Amino acid sequence: MKLTILSGRSGSGKTTALQALEDHGYYCVDNLPLGLLPQLAGQLDDEDRVLERVAVGVDARNLPRQLLAFPSTLAELRKLQVETEIIFLDADHGTLLKRFSATRRPHPLSGDDRTLADAIAYEAELLADIRMRADLVIDTSTLDVHSLRNQIRQRVAGRNVRLSLLIQSFGFKNGLPNDADLVYDVRMLPNPHWHGDLRALTGRDDEVAAFLQSHQETEDLIDDIFQFLVRWLPSYAANDRSYVTVAIGCTGGRHRSVYLAEQLAQRLRNKAIPLHVRHRELEG
Repeated sequence: MKLTILSGRSGSGKTTALQALEDHGYYCVDNLPLGLLPQLAGQLDDEDRVLERVAVGVDARNLPRQLLAFPSTLAELRKLQVETEIIFLDADHGTLLKRFSATRRPHPLSGDDRTLADAIAYEAELLADIRMRADLVIDTSTLDVHSLRNQIRQRVAGRNVRLSLLIQSFGFKNGLPNDADLVYDVRMLPNPHWHGDLRALTGRDDEVAAFLQSHQETEDLIDDIFQFLVRWLPSYAANDRSYVTVAIGCTGGRHRSVYLAEQLAQRLRNKAIPLHVRHRELEG
C-alpha cells in the first residue's frame, strides 16, 4: 500500500486535488486527525481487499499540537514500513485573500480575535513542518480548477515512473514559481519582444523560433541546460526524489522561456525521459 498525504493551506485546492485522486482509484479520507494516521495505515493494510493507493487530506483543522507533532507521526509510519509521499498545495498570500473574499467562506482559523490575513499567516506557520518535508509542492496561485486536476492526474495519479519531471516556463516580472527545484534565467538571450512583428507571438510560433535559432547563444544555452539535466536527473532519482520541477524564466514568460522549455522537452523525450510541460504565463 502506498499512502499519499495531501496537505496545504486552506483555499489552495486540496478538495479539488483529493477528488481528482479519488477519480483515479485512490481510497480517500479527508481531515483525518494526524495522530490516527498510523492506525489507519495498519487497519487498511490488514483488510482482505488490498488497497494499493490511499490518500489522506491533512490541513489546519487538525489540532495545533498534532500538526506540530507531524515529524514523529511520519517517523512512526516509516517504522511500520508504510510507503509514503507528501503532496503540499500552496498559493501566495494575495491569491488566498482574493479566493476567500470571492467565496465569502470563513477561514477555518479566523475568528473574532483573528483577521483573515492573520489566519492565513498563522496557518502557514502550523503547516511549515509538513511543507518542508513535502515530496512535491504545487503552487496553485495561477491554476484554475481544471489545470490543478490535470497536474494531479499527470504528476501524481497517472505517474508510473520513478521520477516525475515538469518543465515550466515563466516570466520573472510575475515572480518566481514557488514550486521550482531548478531555475534557469534566460534573459541574456535576444528578446523577440522588441521586434514588432514578433511581439504578439509566443515561443511556440515558427517566426519566434527562427529568430532565436539565428543566434548561436540560444543553441549554446539549450545545450548547456540539456547536458546538465541529462547528467544529474538520474542522481535526483537515485536519492529518492520523486518530483523535480525545472523552471525556465525570461522577462515576460512568453517568448524565450517558452521556446527553450519546448526545445528541452523535445530533447529529453528523445532520451526517453518522461515529462510534462507547462507555460505559466500562457496558461494562467
